[in-house]
Amino acid sequence: MSTPAIAPTGRAVDLEGQTTTTTAPHHVPRALGNPAPLGLLSFATTMFMTSLLNLQPRGVNAPNIAVAFLTFFGGVGQFIAGIVEFVRGNTLGATLFSSYGGFNLSYALIYLPGSGIVSAYTDPETGELMPEFDQAVAMYIWAWFIISVIFTVANIRTTWALLGTLFFLDVTLILLAAGLMSGRASCIKASAAIGFVTACFSYWAGAAALYGDGTTPFNIPVGPLKKE
Repeated sequence: MSTPAIAPTGRAVDLEGQTTTTTAPHHVPRALGNPAPLGLLSFATTMFMTSLLNLQPRGVNAPNIAVAFLTFFGGVGQFIAGIVEFVRGNTLGATLFSSYGGFNLSYALIYLPGSGIVSAYTDPETGELMPEFDQAVAMYIWAWFIISVIFTVANIRTTWALLGTLFFLDVTLILLAAGLMSGRASCIKASAAIGFVTACFSYWAGAAALYGDGTTPFNIPVGPLKKE
C-alpha cells in the first residue's frame, strides 16, 4: 500500500504511486582497432628470434636474449591482442592470441633466474645443466604441440596464410621436441629452418591485416578458405 506524504501545500501526495521517467544515457558506439596485426607480427618476430638462436649464430649459445621478445612483444603484445579479440566477439582470435601470449610468457619464465627453473636442473657441483633439463623442456613443447594442432584444425576455414602459419608451427614444435628428447642437433636445426617458414607466413598474414584497412595502397592476398 502506498504511503501518503504531506506536500508543502497541505495536500496528501502519493510518492510511491508517482511515475518517474529517467532518460538512458546516450550510447556512443566505440570503434575498436583490429588486433590481428599486433598478434601476428609479435608472433612472427618471436618465432624468428627463437629459431635464429636455435642455430647458434655468431657463437651465441645462450637463448636468454630472447626473453625480452618473449616477455613483452610476444607475450604481453599477443595477450593484449587476445583480450581485444574477446571484446570484439572473435572467440577463435581471442583464444589463439591469448594462448600463444601465455606460451611466450611461460617459455620466457624458464630462463628467468628468479623462477628457479634452470637452477633446479643445474648440477650443483659442476654448474652445468643436467640432461633432465632438455627432457623437461621437450615435454613442455609436446604439450604445446597438442594445443597447436587443435588451433590448426580450428583454422581450416580461415585463410591460407594463417593456416600455413599454424601448420608449420606444428612441424616446428614436433621437430624441436624430438630433437631435445633424442639429443640430435640436426632435428633442432631442422626445427629452426621450419620456424623461419612459420615466421614468414605469420609476417605475411600480419602485414596483410595491417595494410588492408585502407591506410596503404597495398592489398596483400591471404587466400581465403571459406566459401562465400
